[in-house]
Amino acid sequence: MIEQTEALAKILAFVHPLPAREISLAAATGCFAAEDRQAELSLPLFDNSAMDGYAVVASSCALGTRLRLCGEQPAGIARKLKVAPGEAIRIFTGAPLPAGADAVIMQEDVTVEGNEIIVNAEVENGEFLRRQGGDITAGQKILSVGERITPQMLPLLGAQGIATLRVGGKVRAAIISTGDELILPGMPLQAGQLYESNSTLLHGLLEKCGAEVVMVTHCPDRAAEIEAAVRAGSACDVMIITGGVSVGARDLVKPALAAIGASLDLWRVAVKPGKPFLFGRADGCAIFGLPGNPVSAFVTFLLFVRPALLRMMGANESELNLPTTKAELAVEMRNDSERPHYNRGLLRNGIFTPMGRQESHALFGLSRSNALLLVQPSEQLLAGNGVSVLTWD
Repeated sequence: MIEQTEALAKILAFVHPLPAREISLAAATGCFAAEDRQAELSLPLFDNSAMDGYAVVASSCALGTRLRLCGEQPAGIARKLKVAPGEAIRIFTGAPLPAGADAVIMQEDVTVEGNEIIVNAEVENGEFLRRQGGDITAGQKILSVGERITPQMLPLLGAQGIATLRVGGKVRAAIISTGDELILPGMPLQAGQLYESNSTLLHGLLEKCGAEVVMVTHCPDRAAEIEAAVRAGSACDVMIITGGVSVGARDLVKPALAAIGASLDLWRVAVKPGKPFLFGRADGCAIFGLPGNPVSAFVTFLLFVRPALLRMMGANESELNLPTTKAELAVEMRNDSERPHYNRGLLRNGIFTPMGRQESHALFGLSRSNALLLVQPSEQLLAGNGVSVLTWD
């Protein structure tokens, strides 16, 4: 068996970023930037009003002063207006500031009488103005290589006039499930059979990471069918095989991989659940063999497959790790096994509570979980202890 950190290091050493691609800004959410970007425009682009009101010269606006209205500037093209002491120009939110103005009075703070306004509040220089470059200055870095593009970044990039963006490559993935005991949902069950659900789990996890699932197939425990499936799957960037990677007489994945010329770089990792984990390569395809038990498949995906996918998509190193959050443990927990144990649980309001049974087949607890707690061999944690948990949403 190989330790988790060593296994992940081996995997990451074998996977490399895929070629970058140009996509529309609207489609870039969740992708990783393939280039640094600097602001070409300062934001705001020009001095403008933060309120509906009146552009004025602050020094001429004592309480009770009457100011003559001499124009109107709506949001949009600048009308090249000027304001002098004793004058005011009607202005609207976002409208360019007239020359000479150094403040805006809110419309609620004046009384309008004909072509004059009466000042009813103190006015300070710079009040209710948005100055050019107050948010972003031209030349400032706004995006770094490997940074994840989030929805809240899009308006910043769009305000620079950016319509397309170079991002990391798209990962094409194949999912292969194996096992005579498994049948597809919708078919009638016979005694001893189970519905196959791992492919659905993996499909969701792959898409959440940003990969494109292009092949999903199930194989019974027949060597020829498994070999044909892995041969087809090896045309993808990533192939995930669930089940059949252990050492039983009907575990046929490793012989099938050997038959297509794949190299096996590691097998079996010292984690619980998930010991019978496999990683290999076939030309440009990264191959992950996950245990057949769904919780084991879930945990090994998060620990080993997810970081590899993100590396292939161009993510920077900080993005590869699952987020870590401090929490308080709701109940006592201990690990009597010889392997580090990732316990599934619910993190809510800073409290981590283990959910359901912690065996590798138990689906209910997994379905209610949003965090993992690592408990080391022979470690005992008491209720109320501060712990660090891993999250994935």
